[in-house]
Amino acid sequence: MTRATRWTAVAITPFLVIAAVLLFGFPDRTGELFAWAIAPPLSAYLLASAYAGGVWFFVSTTRARRWDDVKHGFPAVVVFAFLLLVATLLHLDRFSQNLSFAVWMTLYATTPVVVAALWLRESRRAGPPASTEGEVLVSRPVRTILVLVGGAAAVTGLALFLFPDAVIPVWAWELTPLTARVTGAVLTLTGVVNGALARDARWGAFRVLFQAQLISLIAIAISLVLGGGALAWERPAAAGFVALVGVALVLYGSVAWRYERLRRRARHPGASAAPTRPA
Repeated sequence: MTRATRWTAVAITPFLVIAAVLLFGFPDRTGELFAWAIAPPLSAYLLASAYAGGVWFFVSTTRARRWDDVKHGFPAVVVFAFLLLVATLLHLDRFSQNLSFAVWMTLYATTPVVVAALWLRESRRAGPPASTEGEVLVSRPVRTILVLVGGAAAVTGLALFLFPDAVIPVWAWELTPLTARVTGAVLTLTGVVNGALARDARWGAFRVLFQAQLISLIAIAISLVLGGGALAWERPAAAGFVALVGVALVLYGSVAWRYERLRRRARHPGASAAPTRPA
């Protein structure tokens, strides 16, 4: 990986940390401390959860030994940042005229271009993986389940982004058109990341991303405890959202635990050099 990619990750990380702290720590003061006033706090917490996972991803990028370890996360960042830029331009009247908004606008106007350029550059330099020898491979049934989960998240996210007025009345808590589009952008992250599993079975190429998604899921679970009063339980989507978060935590936790164990076995001096594919 080039220094430009590592230093870009270093530069992005502090902004994600600050945003996560502001949104989790001061959800009732987002109008003055953040780029716009977010209500209810549950919407602020959800965005903060994406930033929490992003912190882990970009810190891991600064330390990654090879491009393959993090490359599948870059398209997800591009899509997420681009959607937030579009949402900002569509709802400029909702944003505060403060330093946070100036930083927000600068970051989302530049991040999609910079990250996309770095992804293309690194991918061209690295080329396709030479071999799966010695790699732990995720089984096809597990990949199929994860791709379907990602696809469902992406479809839901795009519905929120493209048709907020149609989705808002049935969503699990109250949204505005802006928070609906931001929530939709958050949901696309899972879809883009998991979609790559359809063509790449190597656990080593996804372990950092799964760790980041687990951190986000834990943050969302905490958000539901802190801001659960905003859930509209009369809407079926509320119970469905809570159940899906619980199922996702179990699914991602079990997949990460299983394949990390297999990875440790494969890295043991006595392990076989052949690809490790669980039954």
